[in-house]
Amino acid sequence: MAKKKKRVSRELDERELHERRRYGFFWYDWIWKVLRPVLVFACSFVIVCGLVYTGWQKIDSMFLAPVDAQDTSTVAFTVASGSSLSTVARNLEEAELINNHSVFKYMADFMGMGQKIQSGDYELSRSMSATEILDQLISGDGKPLTTMITIIPGWTVEDIAKYLLDLGILKDTEEFLNLCKTGETYSGYYFIEDVLNTEDASQRRYALEGYLSPNTYEIYTNSSADTIIKRLLTQTEAAYLIGYDERAQELGMTMDEVFTMASMIEKEAKTADFAKVSAVFHNRLREGMTLGSDVTVKYVSGSEKMVLSDSDLAVDSPYNTYTHSGLPVGPICNPSMDAVVAALYPDEQYVAQKYLYFCSTDPNSGELHFSRTLEEHNAAVAMYKPLWQEYDKSRGLE
Repeated sequence: MAKKKKRVSRELDERELHERRRYGFFWYDWIWKVLRPVLVFACSFVIVCGLVYTGWQKIDSMFLAPVDAQDTSTVAFTVASGSSLSTVARNLEEAELINNHSVFKYMADFMGMGQKIQSGDYELSRSMSATEILDQLISGDGKPLTTMITIIPGWTVEDIAKYLLDLGILKDTEEFLNLCKTGETYSGYYFIEDVLNTEDASQRRYALEGYLSPNTYEIYTNSSADTIIKRLLTQTEAAYLIGYDERAQELGMTMDEVFTMASMIEKEAKTADFAKVSAVFHNRLREGMTLGSDVTVKYVSGSEKMVLSDSDLAVDSPYNTYTHSGLPVGPICNPSMDAVVAALYPDEQYVAQKYLYFCSTDPNSGELHFSRTLEEHNAAVAMYKPLWQEYDKSRGLE
């Protein structure tokens, strides 16, 4: 009986096994169905990664790796302003700093860095990879892209040129001075066109003298002389308001005459006395007197003395307001807008009281003494002249 039960049990087990095999009912079948695609994907991924890595290693060694990892010597490399990515890449290859200029260009474009390369002078080496070189060109050469410049009221064209040279913005002053001398490049500015059309334009030292607006500007450190000049002229154009032009017409003056007088005012006085000096000049012009301004003579001679000699005052020049009536042939410096406004709006009280003279008191303070008559003026000169002489002596200008 026991044997019969065992046989029946075995028959049932075999039948169940058969049924499970037939219908896939092994307990681990569902796990395999889940794991199989995962394992296939993982194996495929590993194979693909291996192929990609191998390919990248090949590309890197052929195109992106250092040209010579052992050569750490520096190579001077310049990216000129406005250079295209193609030009930079080609120049790098010619300098033997990268392996292939096309790959470098595509890499920079792909990374979105093509437009971020900065102009400048670099020190690179053949031990740097292409990506390290690109990073350096994007970071810049360590020099600032922009700088602030301040043009001081009363500076001449030559003063400005020297200032820009000292800052290292200009490599020399020749181009800047030549552009300012002729002014022909800037005839698009209406006031410069007026200057160039005057009868005495050829007698001016610099056609642009007076119109390079004093102010503080932010400029690119690689700015050209032409770019800087245009920036200063544009500021003058913006600062000279329509109301100023209308006022000049009321006075019977041109813009050039206003700036010429303003340049004299700038050189003769401090801001507090601008309108009073303007009144003296306007009064003398109305009286038909020469302006007799020392600063116009100093512009020609370059002298910095307080006490000018008879030979200084007799210099033959259309700028000499001792020997030539009216305003000088043109501005003698680049005046502030405060001086321009003073030229347009002289002190009404000093105009009414007909002040015709002024002279310096203490040169160190810059204060002025104003007189209505020649006798008063001569007395003031006699009083203060010893101070002027001492001032010249202290500066070795006797």
